[in-house]
Amino acid sequence: MVKHRRYTPPLNRNFSIIQQGTVQLPLRNNLTENIRTVQASLGNSSDLVKREVLIPAPFAVKGAILYMEGLIDDQLLNQFVLTSLLVDTPQNLPHNDGSPQQLLESIQRSALTIGKVRSFTIHTKMVRYLLEGHAILLLDQCPKGLALSIASTEFRAIEEPTNQVTIRGPRDSFTETITKNTVLIRRRLKDRHLRLEVLKVGHVSQTNVGLMYLTNIADKNIVTEIRDRLKAIQVDGILESGNLEEFLLKDGYSPFPMIYNTERPDVVCANLLEGKVAIIVDGTPFVLIAPAYFIQFLQSAEDYYEHFDITLFLRTLRYLSFFVAMLGPAIYIAITTFHQEMLPTQLLLSLTTQREGIPFPAFVEALIMEITFEILREAGVRMPRPIGQAISIVGALVIGQAAAQAGFVTPAMVIIVSITALSSFIIPAYNLAIAIRMLRFLMMVLAATLGYYGILIGLFGVLIHLCSLNPFGVPYLTSFAPMDQEAQKDTIYRAPIWSRSLRPRHTAHKNPTRQ
Repeated sequence: MVKHRRYTPPLNRNFSIIQQGTVQLPLRNNLTENIRTVQASLGNSSDLVKREVLIPAPFAVKGAILYMEGLIDDQLLNQFVLTSLLVDTPQNLPHNDGSPQQLLESIQRSALTIGKVRSFTIHTKMVRYLLEGHAILLLDQCPKGLALSIASTEFRAIEEPTNQVTIRGPRDSFTETITKNTVLIRRRLKDRHLRLEVLKVGHVSQTNVGLMYLTNIADKNIVTEIRDRLKAIQVDGILESGNLEEFLLKDGYSPFPMIYNTERPDVVCANLLEGKVAIIVDGTPFVLIAPAYFIQFLQSAEDYYEHFDITLFLRTLRYLSFFVAMLGPAIYIAITTFHQEMLPTQLLLSLTTQREGIPFPAFVEALIMEITFEILREAGVRMPRPIGQAISIVGALVIGQAAAQAGFVTPAMVIIVSITALSSFIIPAYNLAIAIRMLRFLMMVLAATLGYYGILIGLFGVLIHLCSLNPFGVPYLTSFAPMDQEAQKDTIYRAPIWSRSLRPRHTAHKNPTRQ
């Protein structure tokens, strides 16, 4: 059999070099050649705007302003760049030797009235500045250019959180702009030890990824580990923090989330004060926090704004709902299939009466209802927000009632599955709730096969798996395994804030004292 080799067309080597930036091409003295090189590297893109100018003083010099349409603020360009160059330049420039390069340096120092101006001498840097929303100033007979920071500020305004909603607490949330997000954090933590490192991730997207931490609290080894993992990422683009999360955790698999994500600035600041690291990705309102503990995904921001006894009640309800969401249908299947003797006689007779005429065993009943609920829940997420919740909850109850009347399932099964679904909504972290929903099906299979023994085997397997997780060198079950007496004050219950004098020792051993 003859194998045909796939034809690969030859690449334009010069074009690929410019695109990938493997060779640093310097600017030339000829303005026209520099503009043509930029146009070639961008493929003569139609949104590349060229504005030719003639700077009048102290001698006429030909120049050009390049920018990507829509990425800059036209008002800033007209008011602070064009006006400064064409109207105010003669009065603002000091005496120079008459060379275009000296003129460009004088413009950078004295003429422009914008805050951030960067100089460059390499084409690849010029293209990168263009795509980041800078305007480029080039002069004829000058192998140097200026990148003017006048990026457009038309982004989504700061709004209330949509996912992590609280009754009491701050009402602001992160946006898709990394600069706004860092400002929201710095407004709360006005400390000189707060550091921000910005890395470029993605060969094509060149996504800005910010690393924020407190140098006097955070463990240096954890910061270095996260930084090294970010630098080791080799991919064409990062479009959301979820893409970054998978790369950071690619060495191991677990259905449980090991990096916390939030859209609330107050949650990020609270974690920074415990020695953790915030990872801010440009283009998404969800900030990553690492390392994360298992117990953290069962806590809400409101736990720290209400009185500690109220928090105890809410957390107890939340932890009970966690086990109901994972084991509710499995326990019902095990009892009705293998352990009927555990039920009171009247309840057993009632369930037996309900099962008359039902063509399916309890496991198949639960499976049908659970899959129906999951379909309606997913449909509610994808549908318009005003009617989505009604479809997912009310629709499921209506279908369950109709199924019970038609004789497909028992009314008791409808009640069990409904309580299980409502319990999963109480879990604050959406990614943990999804993990529990997946484990629920595994527990149902084990219960239908081995009864309570199967459920115990599944619980021990989950516990062993949780104990084996060690994200970024910190045990996932920190405060339980290994035991940390100080951390126990903020787990199942929350002690009064005035009694919590120490930070978690696994992430903040450098500066353990909180008060």
